[in-house]
Amino acid sequence: MSELPVIDIAPLLGEDEDGKAAVAAAIGAACRDNGFFYVTGHGVPAELIAGLDAASRRFFALPEPVKNEIAMDRGGVGEHTDYGLLTLLLQDANGGLQVRTRDGWIEAPPLEGTFVCNIGDMLDKLTGGQYRSTPHRVRNRSGNERLSFPFFFDPGWDSEVPPLPYAPGHRWDGQVDFTGTYGEYLLSKVSKVFPRLFETLDERPR
Repeated sequence: MSELPVIDIAPLLGEDEDGKAAVAAAIGAACRDNGFFYVTGHGVPAELIAGLDAASRRFFALPEPVKNEIAMDRGGVGEHTDYGLLTLLLQDANGGLQVRTRDGWIEAPPLEGTFVCNIGDMLDKLTGGQYRSTPHRVRNRSGNERLSFPFFFDPGWDSEVPPLPYAPGHRWDGQVDFTGTYGEYLLSKVSKVFPRLFETLDERPR
């Protein structure tokens, strides 16, 4: 695979049952293959996306001390998998997202009118490894500042996420399954990917 599939999900909002089934089959195949795909036909207004972009640029135009008080962590993120169930990502025009497939790294450039959807660790675990939580990274070579807008759909903090009974198996990359709550898993991942943030959380009064 040299590029991610683009799936038009508009039929899911209609009455055509065959169309819905075809979209569901395409999404299932993408989740099993690389766990990454584009969605179009989502119905999110262009005006809403433009407003989100404008608000973000106002934030980044703030003085550095103000941004530092608001920002979660300034360290950046390299190769990683997402922790929760599902991520929807809106990219700006600068690109840089890369996905690690079985054949190596491929580019996931911004496509106008689409969101990138990818599987997180908890959905991988829930499906016994059938849906893939795939490593990805950003290599911004545009020379411009890059904005991205992720929406993370995660389990509750105290929730446990055992594999579904009909989906036995193991993660595709051989990672040992954890036991415990999602919150415990999240903290263990944050401590590795965002060490400064984890130190801040650990220093809070109890």
